[in-house]
Amino acid sequence: MAKKRSLFSEFFKGLFTENPVLRLVLGTCPTLAISTSMINSIGMGISATLVLFFSNIVISALRKVIPDKIRIPAYVVIIASFVTIVQLIVKAFVPAIDEALGIYLPLIVVNCIILGRAEAFAGKNSVLASAADGLGMGVGFTAALFLMATVRELLGNGTLFSEAKKLLSLFGEDALGGFDGLDVFSKLPDTLEPMTVFILPAGGFFVFGILIAFANKLTAQKGRPQADLQTCAACPMAGECAATIVKEEPVV
Repeated sequence: MAKKRSLFSEFFKGLFTENPVLRLVLGTCPTLAISTSMINSIGMGISATLVLFFSNIVISALRKVIPDKIRIPAYVVIIASFVTIVQLIVKAFVPAIDEALGIYLPLIVVNCIILGRAEAFAGKNSVLASAADGLGMGVGFTAALFLMATVRELLGNGTLFSEAKKLLSLFGEDALGGFDGLDVFSKLPDTLEPMTVFILPAGGFFVFGILIAFANKLTAQKGRPQADLQTCAACPMAGECAATIVKEEPVV
């Protein structure tokens, strides 16, 4: 018999067993592009989390009144509305982050993670469950992005939290004593230099692959599928993924 999940489980699945980046391998484009900087990864992660959380709530609340034939366009309009709101807020309060994220901030509209959760979860479950799912997936996305950025920035630039003022300016010019990052390699012998390859696409794919392998190793259990996936009707791989899914009763 299918089992029900608690709100606690819905939240934590996005962090570990169904992490959207390291387990479901979604949102790869912004992940590889933004993860060269820890500060930029925080900005993108928070923005995506806000959009996920609020769009999931609205889509779930309207799931019984949105006609099935136009549900995807309806989801896109709802998501685009929240992306616009978030982008305006970022532009107003942390313009340096908006400039750093560039086109990837408005492209959250078509991010596979956002639309995938709307189609696979929010459109079929209660508001509370959808809110927990959106928040968990958003935090999981942010954590994976931040982890990748930490490795790439440290090994590629030799710094940590470089240009932190871009984000800390939200709290005032002298936030954290004017902290603007750490130059880690300046404290090491001159023979050690950052490896530029890690901030290039090749280095991004290398770190991405290592982290995915590590995540698979941590979560792998005998007799358990690789990830407890729920397919998205818009995904061309949905048919193949469906064969490996463990069906669960929606939370109501």
